[in-house]
Amino acid sequence: MNTQFETIPFTSLDGFECNLLHYLPSKPTKGPVLLVHGAGVRANIFNPPHKKNLIHMLADAGYDVWLENWRGSIDLPPNEWDLDVVAKNDHPVAVQKVCELTGSQEVKAIIHCQGSTSFMISAALGLLPQVKIIISNAVSLHPDIPRFSRFKLGALLPIVGRFFDYLNPQWGLEAPDFKSKLLRKFVLATHWEKDTAVGKMVSFTYGSGFPALWELENLDKKTMDWIQHEFAHVPISFFRHIYKCVGEGVLVPSGNNGSDYEVKPVKTDARIVLFGGVKNKCFLCDSQKKTYEYLESQNPGHHKLYLMDEYSHLDIFFGKNAHVDVFPLMIKELDHSLGQDA
Repeated sequence: MNTQFETIPFTSLDGFECNLLHYLPSKPTKGPVLLVHGAGVRANIFNPPHKKNLIHMLADAGYDVWLENWRGSIDLPPNEWDLDVVAKNDHPVAVQKVCELTGSQEVKAIIHCQGSTSFMISAALGLLPQVKIIISNAVSLHPDIPRFSRFKLGALLPIVGRFFDYLNPQWGLEAPDFKSKLLRKFVLATHWEKDTAVGKMVSFTYGSGFPALWELENLDKKTMDWIQHEFAHVPISFFRHIYKCVGEGVLVPSGNNGSDYEVKPVKTDARIVLFGGVKNKCFLCDSQKKTYEYLESQNPGHHKLYLMDEYSHLDIFFGKNAHVDVFPLMIKELDHSLGQDA
């Protein structure tokens, strides 16, 4: 990150050290919005080298922009987390910290992938009463993945888990030992798409596509080069948990440390706006459809679903046309929560 951001540490409820990034050029008139990244990346994933990325556009729209580096961030020490640990320990403290620092009693949130699933567990358990609108991308309460991804998790996870505690797409640039070099060779031999070596490792790690997390035509070369430095360690412990959730069709406890809960019914009055890329080959857009249908059954007319025909998973945030196709919709929904029209 650069000098446009102030870093503010916070200690999670179990003692793990995380941090918040505050975008200093913000001149807020509408209150704080918290951006929550996915697994194996960091808060900087919202800060691609575009003149009009989501951070810039939120600030220009009058929002006080905050980004959370929870324990899955590659800026923090590697650790064997699962969604339950994050939901119960990281997000509630991050939200409370933003409230304390801004003096606001309410926070809005834009959440992505495993930042979304873990944040939604927090919200469903009633741990985020300050959050009044949640914009979720890719997956929330009902993870649904391609058939080949189910096969990979079922067949390869037990094998890979015997040799690795973490997977790291950075091995596309430099594999440190024999087993990571062997995995790199396997990935490069089976991924023929015109992506970078890191991009190919990302696709092997997270989905079924070639590539899995973006449509190449949505990216410019500058962004593709930038992506190579935005992915790193992700623990096998996470994959074990999400595989269990996929099998149940809904977020369920990992079973570690005696965790036990149900995400239905959700214990939040937040308005939830769901985004799904129709071309997503990491989490199918049916993931968001299912959550929307459930939420609508509980509170008809309160929530919203956007299906983006030309987008996949992460290009929602760093696609070259996202500032035209996606961000205005997100800002419109944030403004709607204020009783304003964008």
